[in-house]
Amino acid sequence: MSDTTKKLMVSTAPFLKDAETTPDIMMTVVYTLIPILLASYYFFGLSAILITLTAVISCGFTEWLFNKSADRLKSLKDGSALITGILLALTLPPGFPLWMVFIGGMVAIGMGKAMWGGLGQNVFNPALLGRAFLQAAFPTAITTWSPPDGMYFSMRGTNAALPFYQGVNVDGATGATPLAQMKFDHVATNTLDLLMGNTGGSLGETCGILIILAGIYLLYKKIINWRIPLSILLTVSVFSGIFYLIDPEIYPSPIFMILSGGLLLGTFYMATDLVTSPLTPKGTWIFGIGIGIFVVLIRNWGGLPEGVMYAILLMNAATPLLNRFTKIRTYGHKTSKS
Repeated sequence: MSDTTKKLMVSTAPFLKDAETTPDIMMTVVYTLIPILLASYYFFGLSAILITLTAVISCGFTEWLFNKSADRLKSLKDGSALITGILLALTLPPGFPLWMVFIGGMVAIGMGKAMWGGLGQNVFNPALLGRAFLQAAFPTAITTWSPPDGMYFSMRGTNAALPFYQGVNVDGATGATPLAQMKFDHVATNTLDLLMGNTGGSLGETCGILIILAGIYLLYKKIINWRIPLSILLTVSVFSGIFYLIDPEIYPSPIFMILSGGLLLGTFYMATDLVTSPLTPKGTWIFGIGIGIFVVLIRNWGGLPEGVMYAILLMNAATPLLNRFTKIRTYGHKTSKS
């Protein structure tokens, strides 16, 4: 055998590998979030920056704290903690105390990722798990909203409140979110305002048109599975449309349901999480349909105006079962007959 003869390489699957690495994918997602963050600053000013920085620092610190490897900065380089911090910040109101944001970031990484074994092992979306903890621990603070006011260099609400200090009064200029107005007062917000973001709500509930464009770009780059956002949006449209046709004075229109609250952000960024969503095509359809049904049910009859967070977390819990019962038949093997 000559020296030019190629050696036989024996390896395990996968045999075809994409040139893109995990950090590349993570940073692409971060780039798409930058316009959304800029919009949140435009509407809510300095508070948006402070909340985002606090959440990112908290997630990064917790990631470093739980990393037991020799290179403690290794896990920070993949960008997952950065995305978790940004997404957590986008789910919070602009007047939320910074010390609570820091706790939320620690819970998001500590309980949402590290305790499961790190990146790729977690069952629930870390940012939403952190937000769910804050919802349970600080229900008043997380449901106190500040409307956009064009004050770019001022803080809102109790951003600077001391930990566990009850003596700070909430900003007097507070307002209800479009979902709360619709649920409790049956007053719908103008569609253009929902698209442009000129409404009260969480930092990531601003400028729906930017989130839609970012989602389309992620779909174009094939970073997210198109079946999940399509199934969520179709289910919400059809399911909410049925109730809207029954009584339009009480139930919101499908357009309002899609553009209001955190549905767009949750659809394109949380539900499509590669780790916590199903792997099979059939599983992704069931996953998205389940989220859409839960969103409409919670928004219409739940105690809270919003239901995206709980809908995604509930379907995250069902993901292992969906992967198990919707497995694709292995090539060359027949399905077992029961």
